[in-house]
Amino acid sequence: MSVLGLIVEYNPFHNGHLYHLQKAKELINPEVTVAVMSGDFVQRGEPAIIDKYARTEMALNAGIDLVVQLPLVYSVQDAGGFALGSIWILSLLGVNEVVFGSESDNLQFLENLARIVVEEPELYLNRLKVHLKSGVSFPNARKYALRDYLTMNWDGEVPNIEEAGSSNNILGLEYLVAIKRLGSKIRAHSIKRLGADYNDPEFKGNFSSATAIREMVLRGEAERLKETVPDFSKEILLREIKNRGAVTLQSMDKLLMGLLRTTSRDEYAQYYGFVEGLDRRFEKCAENTGEIQAFLECVKTKRFTFTRIKRLVMNLLFKLTHEVVKNSWDYGPQYIRVLGFNEKGRAYLASIKKKLSLPLITAPTQGKNLSRIASYEGVTVDVFKGQFQRDLRSAAVYSLFQKGSLPDFEYKRHVIYKRG
Repeated sequence: MSVLGLIVEYNPFHNGHLYHLQKAKELINPEVTVAVMSGDFVQRGEPAIIDKYARTEMALNAGIDLVVQLPLVYSVQDAGGFALGSIWILSLLGVNEVVFGSESDNLQFLENLARIVVEEPELYLNRLKVHLKSGVSFPNARKYALRDYLTMNWDGEVPNIEEAGSSNNILGLEYLVAIKRLGSKIRAHSIKRLGADYNDPEFKGNFSSATAIREMVLRGEAERLKETVPDFSKEILLREIKNRGAVTLQSMDKLLMGLLRTTSRDEYAQYYGFVEGLDRRFEKCAENTGEIQAFLECVKTKRFTFTRIKRLVMNLLFKLTHEVVKNSWDYGPQYIRVLGFNEKGRAYLASIKKKLSLPLITAPTQGKNLSRIASYEGVTVDVFKGQFQRDLRSAAVYSLFQKGSLPDFEYKRHVIYKRG
């Protein structure tokens, strides 16, 4: 059975996403299409502009059959953690084909890079250490180390290593690394990404970036959405903005600054990603700034990018300690949280349910039945609690910044079923 897997955020769903989905289906001709999607907080270290249920609705309208949630412990981590959790879940769900977008569409090149990263030859590791000591960010250090390694070990002209440093290629590389490390049978395919760069803030018509679309929505330029998002996506997005409001990092300004100002230097060390010296920088910048954007600008250096700092703030907010993250890398996802399906997706879930080593969760209350949870061979109860409780807490925090939402809002939502 051909099962296509996609790793998405749809923040929000736009024409580029629709193009990728259509091309992926043309390439694979799947019987079922499954998407693993970030919840209310995304890989950029920010809240999604609209919640996971609205984005699930977009996915189902676009033609995806089954949408499951990527646990928070993976969704707000760097590309490696994000990719590992996503590929792990897709593998458990029986996905055998995954299609990702990339700037280069040079799958063989990315496969070669993934092999180097997994096998860790001595020359590569030595060059990685050298570049990290120079003070550049990890993605750049790895890119330069790969360039150095290929220069000495490549038969012929070395491909443009800068391709490995672009946003979607970084994620694509990590998907391939995760497949290799997990020994997954998933076959990977790449589709060339069209339109604006991932982080391009400028509106560029039909294939504008999600960043540009979010900025346009926040400026109140809703009339231009028809140029860059499908009609069903526009309808859902405008409905959510009207009824619940947009959620941004700036929406959370007071909460985050209060958290930062009340965290001591000693406390930072327990949270994942904090290295020596960052505690001092966080403490100083929290004292000297009053808004989250100013704080980010204060902390930022050549080594610590805006995105990395935002992820660290999320680790602090949701108490993602070294232990919680390490356990998630070691033991993997501990449940499959279903967000939505159509009839085809529901039938597929029913066909594989008895084969799953993890519990299917369709309502938050199911996570309270720990005796049932413990009966699954793939579950370690303490790790399950560490992941699932943070998913619930993140939803509760997100709801604080939506209009009209109540503290138990997550418990009142149901799996979205698209009929017809």
